[in-house]
Amino acid sequence: MKIIILGAAAGGGLPQWNCGCVNCRAARAGAIPSMTQSSVAVSADGRDWAILNASPDIRAQIAATSALHPTGPRDIPLRSVLVTNGDIDHVAGLLTLRESQAFDLFATGAIHEALASNPMLSALRADLVARRHVVLDRPFALLPGLQATIFAVPGKVPLYQEGEVVETGLIGETTVGVELAANGRRALYVPGCADLPGWLTDRIAGADALLFDGTLWQDDEMIRLGLGGKTGRRMGHAPARETIAALSATPVGQRVFVHMNNSNPLTDPRSAETLEAEARGWQIGRDGMEITL
Repeated sequence: MKIIILGAAAGGGLPQWNCGCVNCRAARAGAIPSMTQSSVAVSADGRDWAILNASPDIRAQIAATSALHPTGPRDIPLRSVLVTNGDIDHVAGLLTLRESQAFDLFATGAIHEALASNPMLSALRADLVARRHVVLDRPFALLPGLQATIFAVPGKVPLYQEGEVVETGLIGETTVGVELAANGRRALYVPGCADLPGWLTDRIAGADALLFDGTLWQDDEMIRLGLGGKTGRRMGHAPARETIAALSATPVGQRVFVHMNNSNPLTDPRSAETLEAEARGWQIGRDGMEITL
């Protein structure tokens, strides 16, 4: 199994277009790596590829990834797309994929319902893009030789569906993780997760690779930096430093943080937080990083 991180950042990317925080200024100056928004590509054979989450940056991500380049006038090795929630940073790229390209679009019923409510997404031609409804905890073929199983993780509805009362620990079809299995290897991709209950750590145990939500380092990070008024958990994301502690005794092969906000010190390869995470067995996801299992 091969996994390529197309984009390692959370919504807005790094630098974020309207942000002048320390990390965004450093990224603009070339002092730390820039990052596009959350997405990965996966393949079991190096020929057929699936993309997990279609970020707003998907055009640039495909252009930067030779494995996804067209092989003919209108032929690309992209065979399927799976989205793990209805967040804008995970579905807006579907509009880029509207240009007469055939692929299967996998999502839960709740996520498909959110997509169907946006008339712009009708630009994905029904005769080319098959909208496949998948059921929690039921394996299916994402690609030839690559099996996927989606499973519920604690989270919330997308921002545009929020009401006056927001439940941030919903467990159902609105926020899911993906378990991938191919050639005797197992990997988990969980770019959004509000908590790590015991049943979830049990599921993670023994995976050859874990790509996990690293949105914020600390829960109140954005508030302290004057970048927003919400905690990480209010946005549906557990703090990375707590994730490290929660999974410290869980056997996992490669541990990689993905979906990092521009405020997160993990975006700086030289920060004390990055050195701490690496010392405790974690890698920090970067655009273009390849994982071969």
